[in-house]
Amino acid sequence: MSSLIEAYSKIAGEDVITQLRQLVRLLKNRRVVHVNSTREGGGVAEILAKLVPLMQELGLDVSWEVITGDERFFQCTKSFHNALQGDRIDIPQRLLDAYEETNRQTAKELAPVLEGADIVFIHDPQPAPLLSYCGARKGKWIWRCHIDLSQPHRTTWKYLRQFVRDYDASIFSLSDFAQALPHPQYLIPPSIDPLSEKNIALEEAEIRGTCDQFGLDPERPLLVQVSRFDRFKDPIGVVQAFRLAEKYVPDLQLVLAGGGASDDPEGEAVRREVEAFSGGDPDIHILELPANAHRTINALQRAADVVLQKSIREGFGLTVTEAMWKGKPVVGGNTGGIRLQVINNHTGFLVNSPEGAALRVRYLLEHPDKLRRMGEKAAGFVRENFLLTRQLREYFTVMAALIHGCEDRIELE
Repeated sequence: MSSLIEAYSKIAGEDVITQLRQLVRLLKNRRVVHVNSTREGGGVAEILAKLVPLMQELGLDVSWEVITGDERFFQCTKSFHNALQGDRIDIPQRLLDAYEETNRQTAKELAPVLEGADIVFIHDPQPAPLLSYCGARKGKWIWRCHIDLSQPHRTTWKYLRQFVRDYDASIFSLSDFAQALPHPQYLIPPSIDPLSEKNIALEEAEIRGTCDQFGLDPERPLLVQVSRFDRFKDPIGVVQAFRLAEKYVPDLQLVLAGGGASDDPEGEAVRREVEAFSGGDPDIHILELPANAHRTINALQRAADVVLQKSIREGFGLTVTEAMWKGKPVVGGNTGGIRLQVINNHTGFLVNSPEGAALRVRYLLEHPDKLRRMGEKAAGFVRENFLLTRQLREYFTVMAALIHGCEDRIELE
């Protein structure tokens, strides 16, 4: 047994690893390709950075490709992201043309890899048209949608649907996100890697050192939200909730820790908006972190008394999973994948407004025993449902189902 697989078996259990080995036998000698829009920044890149090596170690031939484009391409795909999550946005034709041309050129460059693969995972809207430009493909193509597609702007979804309808299957994180498509659809929530630097246990000295680095007082209560600077994450609402809560918890501190990603052109503007709204309050710490600041994020989440994820739209919310894994109750927006993780009054609280968030924060800080018990339940819930090994098992199952088609019986041994 390799050291990586052995490490996972110690956390997830040997039975889980045995299941993975049984399933991977059904995929022997198959080539798998993942395509997304960035190698750093955002939950999809974080998942692939761990999922791909684990697939390789289990014996699959797996590669990870990235579609790259100019400013027009990423303006278009950011508009897709916002429109598919409900904003009414009319995307100019020049941006749509850049989007299609980037995919056309990428398909030419990656044709030997994509057309020769047995399974291709296309992640989110950015590379969705690649299938249309790979006429000689031999394998099965899966569109993996990580975003909240429950109430899309209909014009935008109609445009994107023309590219994804011809896939062999699609995967969504929740049933609410699925849309009518003429192929099989699967529900697979994302997961975290318990062995990553963002999730491993840290020494108390490192946690305190991180607090010192950013001027945080470890003796005072601390709220933390870790997210891209994105309006759907509602950082302004987090500041409003903090200001309401600090009236009753006067020593309260807030950290809004975020970073950019190469496929998100709006992050800098949103960060400036939050800084202006915060008005230089010394107890509000707005941190622009690099994409590789995993141990720093880990330490901030562990230093927190309560973690917030006050999103108004959320595909899944891996920062919620990360915080729960660390034994922290989460006060989260009542939306998307947060509802799948935050079991109200058990692993945290679901809220719909800054006032609701402030009320729940105050309650938890005034009831430390309740806070501790919620954190323990949260960690156990993640162990049972949201570790990388579970997601990998479900990916293997979908891949085997597509490859073996209508066979009445599939033998694992």
